[in-house]
Amino acid sequence: MKPITFGIKTAPQHTTYEAMLQVWKQADENPAFDHAWLFDHYAPIFSGIDGPCLEGWTTLAAFAAETSRIRIGLMVTGNTYRHPAVLASIAVTVDRISNGRLDLGIGAGWNEYEHDSMGIPLYAPGERIRRLDEACQIIKQLFTQELTTFEGRYYQLTEARREPKPVQQPYPPFVIGGSGEQLTLRVVAKHAAVWNFANGPVEEFQRKVGILKQHCEAVGRDIQTIDLSTQVRVNYDNLAEAARRTETFIEAGANHFVYTLTFPYPEDIISRLAEEVVG
Repeated sequence: MKPITFGIKTAPQHTTYEAMLQVWKQADENPAFDHAWLFDHYAPIFSGIDGPCLEGWTTLAAFAAETSRIRIGLMVTGNTYRHPAVLASIAVTVDRISNGRLDLGIGAGWNEYEHDSMGIPLYAPGERIRRLDEACQIIKQLFTQELTTFEGRYYQLTEARREPKPVQQPYPPFVIGGSGEQLTLRVVAKHAAVWNFANGPVEEFQRKVGILKQHCEAVGRDIQTIDLSTQVRVNYDNLAEAARRTETFIEAGANHFVYTLTFPYPEDIISRLAEEVVG
C-alpha cells in the first residue's frame, strides 16, 4: 500500500497574505501534514470575481522562503497562462528557494473569464490538452538538458537554456489535475507523479482510476507509480464530514489528500484537522 499523505490548500482569494502565511507556518510545524497548496488564478473563482486574488507563483515563492519542511505547489498551474519555457524558469526558481520541496502542479487551463478579460487565448479542449502534453515534454527537457530544441505542433524552442537545474533530480514531481478521459488522463499516464481528482463522488473517482489504468497500460506504465489525489473541502463546523470523505476515498485507493481551507481560518484549524481528520 502506498503511503498516505495529507496537505492543505489556501486558495489566495478573498484572503490576505498574512492570514495564509500563518496557516502555512502552522502546517509546516505539524508533522501530520506533508504538503501545502495555492491555486493559479487572476480573479476569484466559484465566488464573486470582484474580491482580492493574489498571484499564485509569486506567493508560492514567498511561502517557499517562509517554510522549511512541507512540500509546496500550485493546485494547479494553468498551462495557457505562460509559455512552458517561462514556467520552467519560474518553477526552478521556486524549487531552489524551497531547497527541493516543489511539486509542479499543472493542468490545461479552463477559466473563460480570465482568458477573455485578459486577451489570453483559450483554445478548444482538445488543443489545450495537446498543448499540455507538449508543455510537459518541454519542461522536462529544459530541466535535464543543457540545450533544448523542440519542434512541436504548438511550441518551438531553439537551443533554449535553463540554468540552474532544479534541486530535485531529474525534476520535481509533476502533479496533473483534470479528468478528461480520452486525452487528459493519457497525459497523466505519460507525465504525472500525482493525479488530482478535484471533486466529485467516490464512484466517479473509481471509474476515472479505471480509465487511467488503461492509459497507463497503453504507454507501458504501472499505475502504482502514480499517487491518486483528491481535494476535500473543509466545513469548520463539521470536521467529521472531511473525516468521512477521507476514509471513503482511502478505501477507494486514494493516497494523497488536500484539505481546502477558506478564509477566515480558525486559529486552531491545523491542530484540529490533525487530531480530528488526519488522526
